[in-house]
Amino acid sequence: MTDRLQYSQRIAAARAGFSERTARRLEADPRLPSQRQSARGRTVPDPLEAVWEPVLLPILERDPAVQAVTLLRHLQMTDPDAFPDDRIRRTLERRVRDWRALHGPERDVIFRQAPEPGRMALSDFTDVGRLGVTIAGVPLEHRLFHFVLAYSGWEHAAVVLGGESFTALAENLQNALWTLGGVPQEHRTDSLSAAYRNLDADAAADVTRRYDAFCAHYGMLASRNNPGEAHENGAVEAQNNHLKVALDQALILRGSRDFVELDDWKRFVDELVARRNRRREATVRTEMAALRPLPTRRTTDFTEVVARVTKTGGFLVHAVFYSAPSQLIGKRLRVHVYDDRIEAFLGATRVVTHPRQRGRRDGVRVHCVNYRHVIHALRRKPQALAGSVYRDGLFPRSEYEAAWAALSAALPRRDACRRMVDLLWLAHDEGCEAELAGLIAAALGDGLLPEARTLKPKLVPRRRQLPGDTTVTLTDLSSFDALLEGRA
Repeated sequence: MTDRLQYSQRIAAARAGFSERTARRLEADPRLPSQRQSARGRTVPDPLEAVWEPVLLPILERDPAVQAVTLLRHLQMTDPDAFPDDRIRRTLERRVRDWRALHGPERDVIFRQAPEPGRMALSDFTDVGRLGVTIAGVPLEHRLFHFVLAYSGWEHAAVVLGGESFTALAENLQNALWTLGGVPQEHRTDSLSAAYRNLDADAAADVTRRYDAFCAHYGMLASRNNPGEAHENGAVEAQNNHLKVALDQALILRGSRDFVELDDWKRFVDELVARRNRRREATVRTEMAALRPLPTRRTTDFTEVVARVTKTGGFLVHAVFYSAPSQLIGKRLRVHVYDDRIEAFLGATRVVTHPRQRGRRDGVRVHCVNYRHVIHALRRKPQALAGSVYRDGLFPRSEYEAAWAALSAALPRRDACRRMVDLLWLAHDEGCEAELAGLIAAALGDGLLPEARTLKPKLVPRRRQLPGDTTVTLTDLSSFDALLEGRA
């Protein structure tokens, strides 16, 4: 426009770099294009004009959660001639969406937090069934206990075979703290029934007595997220998914999801978690400086049950029968129930240990029997084997179970029981359970019936020779005089 003061319209347009036609338009109306645009009006009548304010708006104001499709169905029922089909559904959905954005209720806002070193640790149980892990070909029903520090992301994971019980929480949480070597100020979970009664609205009054005592022992503040607000535990919820993805990828690289024993799977998890923690060493060192020291000892992380050993050679714990040495019949044992095992004590002496079993929902009694506990009595009464209620749990390995099936099918009941008891006695007496299992499998593979008398010579002899010459140095008796002087 400055050039236009000195030059013609054509020359000024050329100097400005646009056409003469554009120059004429600008001279005729100097407003910007955005200022010249006319307001866009409706091209068709509003289909909701007659019903929006008198009918639909009162319903929305009464309860903003009502869906647009519900409003449409309401219109179709009250005035089917005006709204015969779903043609206005998208228009109604946009109108309801815009109304909520302008006049709807206040919505929750998530406040992102800046974690402080040593301030908070979080725990959670997460299901890992989708990993498809099997133990000796049998699918493993389990979950993982996952412990995470909010600041550094240091984590600890443990395989849990049962439910989200207090024993699983306390035992694995203690293992995590002692592995870490320090204690955070606060420990947060979701509303675990193992830690909270979930009956009282006041979380402080809702903590169970055992969990409260546990946290007091370590000097931690117990807290939980609000019900239904999983994002408040995002530090562990997100790590749950990351850990399961990492385990899945590691299993793909391994080439198999089957493990020989449960301990092999536990070791696999521990090794992967250790590799993940090594990548956090810098932040872990910062957090370790802010953690509180551990107490001088661990606290109770089990449930105690008192059980009497009956004449059937065992005791009941949570509807599961566990065997015990016959010398303990009639004795009362204090049984410590952990998540993965039970330990029975006579006084202060541990006398029985078993892997923990869970009762069945159909009411059938579960038996956990160590054949060494009953083999002496069974050798005196071999015929009791055939009808024993825990016969199938008596065999230590699948090869012994296969031997019983072959013997009971081929021999009279009396002879089958005697041979099977002789095999169990040989495994116990010679301490060759695994080696004898291999010989039994070989005999069955050759079509022969295993017999202790013929298999015993094939066992590798145990080394019974005494060690060579041993020099024994006698204590100088005069050294005891120092004790007498100290007493004086």
